[in-house]
This record gives sequence, C-alpha cells and structure tokens, in this order.
Amino acid sequence: MIQRIQTIFLLLASGSAFSLFLKPMDFFEVDNNQGLPADAMLYDKVFEVNDHIIMLVLVVLAGILALVGIFLFKQRDKQMMVSRLVTVVGILIMVLAGILFTIDYNALTGNTNITGDYGLLSPILLIVFAVLATRFIKKDENLVRSMDRLR
Repeated sequence: MIQRIQTIFLLLASGSAFSLFLKPMDFFEVDNNQGLPADAMLYDKVFEVNDHIIMLVLVVLAGILALVGIFLFKQRDKQMMVSRLVTVVGILIMVLAGILFTIDYNALTGNTNITGDYGLLSPILLIVFAVLATRFIKKDENLVRSMDRLR
C-alpha cells in the first residue's frame, strides 16, 4: 500500500486540503473593511476557509476523500474515481473562493491593499497531487492489464 506512489500523492493532497485550517494559511488579507456589513466575510480583514460553511464542507470533503482513496488500493477503479472526485472538489474550492471573495471585494470602498497568503497555493497543490495520483493509478491499472494479457 505505502510503496505505491499514488498513496504518497493522495496523502499530500489530503495534507494540502487540511493545511487550509492552519491560521497562517489564509487566502487573502485586506487592509480595510469600509463599506462592508458586519456579517461580510472580509469584515475581519481576512478571507479564510472558516468564513463560509460551504467552503468548510468542501475542504473537509476533499481531505477525507483523499484519505479514503489511500485505503482503496485493492480497488483501483474506485481509487481512480475518488481521486478524480478530489480533483473536482479542489476545482470547486477554487471557484467558490473566487466568487465569494469577489462578492465581498466589490462591496469595499476606499483604498484597499490585498495580499495573498500561502492559502492560495493549497487548493492548487490539492488539484496537482490529485491529478498526479490519478495518473499513477491509471499507470498501475495499465500495468496489471498488460500482465493479464501475458498470462
């Protein structure tokens, strides 16, 4: 199980998903909150995963699915499906984060400086590791099929 490279990639994908819960892993920081209602996500001047329940659910789902994919090593078809699902969830995280940030950003007034943190890199790494895991699972499946043909 652990000697297969896709296991490492799925573990890295899970780690990059769960790393979004660390405090220094915020998506964006802004220097003002003028014009925002008190319930806006950027009101605390930080846009992070914990700001929206759907973002929170998607990140937890991606991390758990990547961990579950590790233990499906005997069923490569299911493992590949889970890995592709992790990729789709990672893309959904990025799209949702962009939409939610844009909504709050448009409500800001005055001069605003925005700085991106390392949290921007985590969903990208999640997608890259899930795609690499899918690629190596497919390679494994092709190897097993070629060995079956030789029998």
